[in-house]
Amino acid sequence: MSKPNLDFNDLFVLDIANNHQGDVKHGVEIIKKHSLSFKKFSKNKLAFKFQFRQLDTFIHKNFIGRTDVKHLDRFYSTKLSLEDYKKLFQKIKQLGHKTMCTPFDEESVDIIENMKFDIVKIASCSNTDWPLIQKITDCGLPIICSTGGLKVEQIDNLVSFFEHKGADFAIMHCVSVYPTPEELLSINQIELLKKRYPGVVIGWSTHESPDNYEIIKIAYAKGARIFERHIGLETSQYKLNKYSSNQNQIKKWFESWYMTKEICGKDVFRIIGHSETQAINELKRGVYARKKIKKNKTLSLEDIYFAMPLQSGQLSSSDWTSNLQILKEVAKDGQIKKKLVKDSKKSNIQIIKNSIHKIKAILNLSKIFLSSDFSVEFSHHYGIDKFYKYGATIINCINRAYCKKLVIMFAGQKHPPHFHKLKEETFQVLSGEMYISLDGKVKQLLSGDTILIQPGAWHSFWADRDCIFEEISTTHFNNDSFYKDKSIN
Repeated sequence: MSKPNLDFNDLFVLDIANNHQGDVKHGVEIIKKHSLSFKKFSKNKLAFKFQFRQLDTFIHKNFIGRTDVKHLDRFYSTKLSLEDYKKLFQKIKQLGHKTMCTPFDEESVDIIENMKFDIVKIASCSNTDWPLIQKITDCGLPIICSTGGLKVEQIDNLVSFFEHKGADFAIMHCVSVYPTPEELLSINQIELLKKRYPGVVIGWSTHESPDNYEIIKIAYAKGARIFERHIGLETSQYKLNKYSSNQNQIKKWFESWYMTKEICGKDVFRIIGHSETQAINELKRGVYARKKIKKNKTLSLEDIYFAMPLQSGQLSSSDWTSNLQILKEVAKDGQIKKKLVKDSKKSNIQIIKNSIHKIKAILNLSKIFLSSDFSVEFSHHYGIDKFYKYGATIINCINRAYCKKLVIMFAGQKHPPHFHKLKEETFQVLSGEMYISLDGKVKQLLSGDTILIQPGAWHSFWADRDCIFEEISTTHFNNDSFYKDKSIN
């Protein structure tokens, strides 16, 4: 049985890299101290990350032991044995965190797989190393890939490759300059990546000054949901580089993220709370009688006026329409209560108008644009007053030997069972999701899914949330829909 995909959202990655200094006891202290810094945020996910290089084969034999090539001295002077890494690994597991590792060669991938790491990382310097990427993908672990140094076309290649392989993956915006000057951070890239790769979690692998707690705020607000930093522990013996955080800096970094998340709120349209509604109502005007109003009178502006305060249960100026009928006599300057009026001409036009406004917003949100050449049908099988329960909005784009329609369904709308004698149609979901019952079998359709409906096949469909789907068919005829409920026919 395959493992369920990892939820990358709100994952923090702390990269120990070479900051363990080749000292396993120091490495354990780094893990313990930084784990304590995360204690307040333990509902979220924390991963400690190693870097694996098998130096005997990773470095060309003619360069082994040389210090005149950049990075080699650091690699050799901080080398840990596999047994030492296993001790660090066990400490991370003991503290309840996730384990993660960046391999820089194929042999290291095998070790990662054998040690049963939770996540594997592809570093920016390896994001075009296709032999290594293939090996990493084949191991089946969740993958996080940094995009430092990549052109957008190269990121396209990576994302397409991971999707084709069925990999569980996320990508990180990253600027591979250590430390990164603020003018090079390019945080807008996070938002661009989210738009270009919908459904892929985007992160931020950061190398700016550890004392900067503002960048993570911007990164979160732009849509980053994974955050990576280099960490270490400064002692009298070991000093930290300019892009690695100590335990106090990482705690402030976490706190900055948490405050920003609280400020930003959820990624859905907010629910207006009672306190805000009350505050607004305190500034609204209520509807009052300009003169004595007799029972059953249809109100006009000559009968009423608007004034503060709006009292409990009172009709407000926002509720006012010209078709309201009073159900009980009201004295001059008396308040018009909501329960004392009814709409004497309850207008179906208002349902249509409100629907049009909502449809335009849904199309804009889904980035679906129309020319000026189309017609709109409001399908209401049991009357327009039940449109929000039984109905759909059909935008007719083309009707020739072939036909194209856009169908918009609001959350909760249903289209009753029917069939067509002549028309063959295919539905493709463009946005949201829908359910279709086809010859008695129910299927959920997500964005991009298609389904073929042959002539004579009974079908009905509904939406639990707002949905747009495209109907491509043979020619549509107005007399070619036959409903199971004969009253609709």
